Amino acid sequence: MISLQGLSALTGLALVDATRDRQINSIRNSAQGSREINSFRERIGNIQTVDQLLDDRELYSFVMKAYDLEDQIFGKALMAKVLKSDINDSTSLVNRLTSQRFKDIHQGLGFAANGIGNTNTLNPAWQEAMVERFLERQFINIQTDQNETIGTVLEFRKQAGSISSPYDFLKSTVLSEFIRTAIGIPSEAAGLNIDKLAALITDRVDIQNLNDPKVVNKLVLRYIAIKDAQNSANVSANAAVQLMSAAVNTSSGGQFVPITINIESIFAARRGAYS
Repeated sequence: MISLQGLSALTGLALVDATRDRQINSIRNSAQGSREINSFRERIGNIQTVDQLLDDRELYSFVMKAYDLEDQIFGKALMAKVLKSDINDSTSLVNRLTSQRFKDIHQGLGFAANGIGNTNTLNPAWQEAMVERFLERQFINIQTDQNETIGTVLEFRKQAGSISSPYDFLKSTVLSEFIRTAIGIPSEAAGLNIDKLAALITDRVDIQNLNDPKVVNKLVLRYIAIKDAQNSANVSANAAVQLMSAAVNTSSGGQFVPITINIESIFAARRGAYS
């Protein structure tokens, strides 16, 4: 995995984008990653009920990680109720929980309301899509652990195309923080009535255009600029500052030695993907 230590979020994001495929392959081919993926492929076809999934700890953990629910792995009783919920019943547990992750895993796994019967687990295409979902989630989590700003950006870009209303932002803690920061809604406003927040977002964001990479990238750059400005530590830790500091040494009598940094090469990969 690459290190983002000492990099601004903007430079770090360019590096993450340029090395994304290599990092995901590294996760796929690691001892732990390959073991988890192989176990999933070998046994998921035998799972046709919620109880069978919950009883296979390795498979259950794999699926939970794929849906960013690793923090809920020990809540098996809750997950059993979620996965056996009737999603068409507005009063069912899966529809009453605020986190979208629970609805996503319910819909993705596709168990019947009583938790018995499932055709998804038998489908090779579904199985491979689940593996890719798992790998992408591990990739995002690794970047988030190093730089929360970059992790938030990756999460937004992953979900941007599926956002169809301001409430899609607000039902996710990560997306809510992203959009409030990017469009200049003060953090204190997070306590406002949800409908008022939704109205503010609608007024400042053309949600219908969030499938346009240029619109997404504009919001991303705005968010990163604000977050880097807020994090004064990035100024002293910035890679460019470190390079310039290293150029002042005893051999030059303490005089500043000018250096050239090819900014074009650093950001070429990001521009190609998002411009």
